[in-house]
Formats: sequence, C-alpha cells, structure tokens
Amino acid sequence: MSPGPDFAVVVRNSLIYSRKTAVLTAVGVSLGILVHLTYILLGLGVVIAKTAWLFCAFKYLGTAYLMYIGIKGLLAKKQTTDYGDAPAFQEISAFKSVSAGFLTNAMNPKAMFFFLSLISAFVTPSEPTLIVVVYAAIIFSSTLIWFLIVAMCFSNKRLSLFFKNFQYLVERVTGGFLILLGLKILFTKGNS
Repeated sequence: MSPGPDFAVVVRNSLIYSRKTAVLTAVGVSLGILVHLTYILLGLGVVIAKTAWLFCAFKYLGTAYLMYIGIKGLLAKKQTTDYGDAPAFQEISAFKSVSAGFLTNAMNPKAMFFFLSLISAFVTPSEPTLIVVVYAAIIFSSTLIWFLIVAMCFSNKRLSLFFKNFQYLVERVTGGFLILLGLKILFTKGNS
C-alpha cells in the first residue's frame, strides 16, 4: 500500500484515462505479482538474490523500465481540449493498460525482495502445496483489491475532469517520481 511505482502508474492512468483503463492497469499490477510469486515459490528468488550478476541484470532492467516511463512522462506536452468535440476521456487499448501495470510491477526489483522476505517468513520447504497456493491467492487478491480501490477512487469523473486540464502536469510529476524511484533502486546497494 505504500506509494511506489505501482501506485504511481495506477493513479496516473486513473486520472488521465477512463475508469476502464484504470481498472485494467490495477489488474496488470496484480498479474505482475504473479510473476514474482511464481519464481520465488519455484526457488528462483533465492538464486536471483544470491547471484550478483543476475540480481544486477534484474535491477538494471527494472530501473531502465522505470526511467523509460518516467522520461515519457516528463516529455508530456500541454494539450488544449475542445470538450465539445472530444470524448470525455481518452482511451488506450486494454493491452496497453494491462501492460503498464504488469511491467511496472514485474520489472520492480524491490517487489521481488519484498515478496521474498514475506514468503520466506511464512513458507518452509516442507509446506504443503495447498497452503502455498492459499498464501499466493491471498497476496494476489489483496493486491488486486487495493489497486482496484485506488483505480476507482482516482478515476472519479469529477476528479478526472478537474485533472483533465492538468494532464501534462500529472504525467510530468508521475514521470519525475518514477525517475527518482528508478535512481533510488539503481543506487541502493544489495537488497535493502
């Protein structure tokens, strides 16, 4: 629930695009968590955490993606909208909506270490498969519920219409935030 790249992308898409886009972005974030859960439960999380070059590759890929979407946000231009001719909300494809959330979460190395720490506190090698699946389902569903709430709150029509005139500022602020997060990840040593 703490503000991070996932939160920033869901809020951004909620304010700029339609509620449908916001909800699909929230679904994408939750699907990204399944990537982390899968490789951690398969034991690959420990391998990534303990193999310096693999961790660095994962960290740099995640940072590059955050920087890429951050720079795109910083380059957003002010647009004038004629509300008489334009639809109330912009749309991006369902694929782009889900991809934005999915890639933001799946490429986030901090998420890997968060889930690695969380799961290692509860799951032992002898844990029954059913219990592991229940843990994964709880993590997935709680993430989905949280980000659906965020998407629903920030895609409120009045709030979205208010921010419509400030869309480029929302994109620039979100872009700057994502670049700062990327730099923080890049210059953080180890897995802390």
